[in-house]
Amino acid sequence: MTRESRLEALFTAARMYYEEGQTMEAIAGRFAVSRSTVSRMLRDAREAELVQITLRPPDVQRVEELSRRISRQYGVQVHVVPAAPGDDERARLHTVARTGGELLDEMLEPGTTLGIAWGTTMAELLSTVRSRPVPGMRIVQLNGAINVEGSGLTYIATVLARAATRWDATVHQFPVPAFFDYAGTREAMWRERSVQRVLATQREATVAVFSVGAFDAEVPSHVYTHNYLTGEDLRSLRADGAVGDVCTVFLRADGTFRDITMNRRGSGTGPDRLARIPRRLLVASGSRKALPLRAALRAGVATDLVVDEITAASLLALR
Repeated sequence: MTRESRLEALFTAARMYYEEGQTMEAIAGRFAVSRSTVSRMLRDAREAELVQITLRPPDVQRVEELSRRISRQYGVQVHVVPAAPGDDERARLHTVARTGGELLDEMLEPGTTLGIAWGTTMAELLSTVRSRPVPGMRIVQLNGAINVEGSGLTYIATVLARAATRWDATVHQFPVPAFFDYAGTREAMWRERSVQRVLATQREATVAVFSVGAFDAEVPSHVYTHNYLTGEDLRSLRADGAVGDVCTVFLRADGTFRDITMNRRGSGTGPDRLARIPRRLLVASGSRKALPLRAALRAGVATDLVVDEITAASLLALR
């Protein structure tokens, strides 16, 4: 028997067994061989890569359906992370962040300029990514982090330094407040050459990674718990209909953002500027983030989404 004819026989036996569901006895009768010979034929078919066996855990079909529905509704590539029984919110955040880190790693290539928006989810994600040098890579901060106590700058510097070390990248920090006291102050700062240089680097970003912030997330969003917003700020946001933020730019439920008063004082990268970045990875976990997540998707900020199963179901349940 020639090699070609043997491969044909192996393929026929494998098709009868795996596709048609025939027994080994029936296949043995077809080839006039013993049952043990059929067993060896099936083994040889696998070794010759004529057969590929894929195991699908019980939750795969469920999360794939969630992914398809979200992708169809919002036009993004979706990765839904299954929720393990007994996982609390922090465990789900860690799992989603790890998956987001793996996907981000696939997006990075030599010469990448990566825009990062700071926050709880991003800090978790950057703690999980694998270390590997990416030649010519730059990291640019997408939103200011200084609060009234000045502590935000140390926080974001630590987060970005961790990322730079893992990828052997250079960092472009954005040393301005997350929110200015006056819109006029921001306008004046935006005329400074040092700030313009960072804004120019943001515009050169080829990949961005960020999350969404919620007023009452189970795992608190950093901007809402570390003295970035006053009581008056929060009242103003609620009066303007804000439901959360992306890159510390606040959004309404329908994805609009331009006439929200607080955004005139913010330093974050708006959805219109984010949309110019070719790959935009949004990573979100927490069912209470479903509403701001929908707002972000309606604003068109993402090309790719990583979300846990419970949050994905909550998103689709919104009316």
